[in-house]
Amino acid sequence: MRNSSSIADQDTAAAARLITALRRFVIALGMGLLLMTGQTMAQSAQPVAASNTRGGTNQTATATTSPAEGYRLGSGDRVRVTVFGQPELTGEYAIDGGGQMSYPLIGQIPAGGMTAAELEKALIGKLSPGYLKDPSVSVEVLTYRPFYIVGEVRTPGSYAFVNGMTVLNAVALAGGFTYRARESSFYLTRTDESGSKSKLNATPETAILPGDIITVRERYF
Repeated sequence: MRNSSSIADQDTAAAARLITALRRFVIALGMGLLLMTGQTMAQSAQPVAASNTRGGTNQTATATTSPAEGYRLGSGDRVRVTVFGQPELTGEYAIDGGGQMSYPLIGQIPAGGMTAAELEKALIGKLSPGYLKDPSVSVEVLTYRPFYIVGEVRTPGSYAFVNGMTVLNAVALAGGFTYRARESSFYLTRTDESGSKSKLNATPETAILPGDIITVRERYF
């Protein structure tokens, strides 16, 4: 009986030791998983930060390739000028083919090539002090000049620009690709501030600017 009891006690002790060991193993495993998760998150955060840095570079490029503060006005653009406290000087004005904007009291202003902020300063300079004392002027771009799409699309031509457009959006507006089109590679002709044109390679995701000319290329059979 003592032998049976001793064996039972030994089995109970062994089972207790096994349970304790299992508990320690589970705890260690959990800690290891938490550590691995933390390391993985830290490692994944590095590429994200790098991606954001690259994204920032892309955004800088995008900022130069999408209307924003640095956007320069041109023929076909339409702006809203607000002169606070002066409703007769507040209204919508178009930039004509010569880059001029006709404005009350002042007459013609060479708005083409200016940013909205530069046009604000020009208007303030013209209005003050001859007409108004310390005028407060705001300029907002209402309508951008159109872009153009040619080549292997169903309906080539000029289309109204909407902020944030890409080459693929432009193709959709033009009715889609023809059966001959290369659907992943495009040419983009863009005019810079000095008036010179440059030809760029573009992808479907490339942001476009007002006045851009998109050429959808023919694929090789």
